[in-house]
Amino acid sequence: MTDGRLTNGSAKHAAPLIGRHALSWTDDLPVCHLSGLGFSTNQIYREDGNRLEEHEFEDKSFHFRPFEGCFLYGVFDGHNGSKVANFAAQRMPAELLFEQLHEKKTDDEIKEVLHQAFMAVEKGYFESLDDLLAQKTDLQLSLPEGIKAYDAARQYPDVVQNLNRIDAEMSGGTTATVILIYNDRLFVANVGNTRALLCISDQNNLLRVLQLSVDHTLANETEQFRLANLGLDVEKLKQLRKIGNSDNTRCIGDYSVKGGYKDIETLSGAKSEPVIAIPHVTGGIELEPSCCFLIIMSDGLYQALQDATGTDKVNADIVAMVVQEFSVQTTLNGVAQAVVDKVVRIHHDTYMTQQGHKKQLCQKRDDITLLVRNFNYPLSNLSSPTGGARYPVPTPVPFFNPRPMPPSLLISTGPASPVSPYSNTNSSVSSSGDTPVTPTNNPPGHYLSTENTNTRTNSTNSTESSGESRPFHHGYGDTPKLELDEDGKIEPYVDFSDFYTALAELTVAQQESLSAEMKPKSVYDPLIEESESLEAGSKD
Repeated sequence: MTDGRLTNGSAKHAAPLIGRHALSWTDDLPVCHLSGLGFSTNQIYREDGNRLEEHEFEDKSFHFRPFEGCFLYGVFDGHNGSKVANFAAQRMPAELLFEQLHEKKTDDEIKEVLHQAFMAVEKGYFESLDDLLAQKTDLQLSLPEGIKAYDAARQYPDVVQNLNRIDAEMSGGTTATVILIYNDRLFVANVGNTRALLCISDQNNLLRVLQLSVDHTLANETEQFRLANLGLDVEKLKQLRKIGNSDNTRCIGDYSVKGGYKDIETLSGAKSEPVIAIPHVTGGIELEPSCCFLIIMSDGLYQALQDATGTDKVNADIVAMVVQEFSVQTTLNGVAQAVVDKVVRIHHDTYMTQQGHKKQLCQKRDDITLLVRNFNYPLSNLSSPTGGARYPVPTPVPFFNPRPMPPSLLISTGPASPVSPYSNTNSSVSSSGDTPVTPTNNPPGHYLSTENTNTRTNSTNSTESSGESRPFHHGYGDTPKLELDEDGKIEPYVDFSDFYTALAELTVAQQESLSAEMKPKSVYDPLIEESESLEAGSKD
């Protein structure tokens, strides 16, 4: 399949590069500077604060602009080593950029190219294992027929040790989420649980977040149904929380759950390979001015946040962080890395401050990769502290309040004071004349709604949250000089009578709500989502 799809024998030229980290043909592809990356290696926490990594960094990613009108992005989350993730990250562009897109005009044609690319990468990887499979066969034939595993380990320890080494080397696999932007249309293909989210703005300045990928895990009901049809005990697999070496029901690579699945007790009864590389493919989505930004994230990011906060709206929470960083960072790499660092800090702080189950849950985390691709969302025009490039954009948009609005108190204080565009303090009281701050009369900006879309089940979650009012910002020269009286006190200059009058008119429930809102908050509060339905075309 691969040789027929790569021109001028390009597959043969790409194969020797597999596993070479420093020299790759993809190093010569133009990088897309409309995107940024953030990373963090896996971590096992220690009480003394020292670093301890469980394994090598197994994530891989790319962000290319190979030619005019084409952008290609990918995030690969490896397991049992980085070999397959490195292979896929080098081979996938070859399966998409060597004339495969030439004269492809319809959405179905481009989706078929993506589908074939995933299958070609899978085939190419297993072809690279031919030597290992031959070695394994020779070693197995050297053992007496019918010998039990215990006896073999005792009588032929060198043979068994080599067999285990080969099995471990062939058990590596990777998730893959690839996004292709071609002629202003967006296409997504994925296997595993690396997520792709698209943020768009509607006519009411409401940010909507759509999950374009599908989580191929044991929690996916469609995948459960597929495995059950193969004759597997799905409930037992759910109890084990793994299918072979990972919790992904689809991946690239991992021979142990494909060609070698008969050797795994819980999978041996399957009629065919239980873990597959057939991707979920969707598109094309027309890129209109309402498209704000796109993110691709490995599960290490959202799993860490879920474990630490217990949120069930993790997509919305991470997008909230991204939007916040857009208002203060000067580069897209800065945006992505700041979000990663924030989640890492929240996760580590939870481990250090909690006890019992919560502490155990956050004892370690996986590798993290976050890719942010900007379309039309304004980046901060603050000068970079390192003297880096600046993005000439308008004043940053107001950030949103991730909590429901409390009852607003109407206090007449005269004209509104100037606001600082860079502050991030919540206010429960409206101070702009006689009008409370609401999502419809707040200063122009974006507010957030999420549509956490599983396109296989056509289910969507959506949320709308209020705008965030800004604290007053005065220059030092505007502050009047205050004189002390004979007791060393200043004359009262703020009249709180309207405040107490408005407060007295609130119901008991409203007073309790206001009191709860004004208490100190934790460093992070999840957004609130409401379920909606969303039609989405897909190809599996």
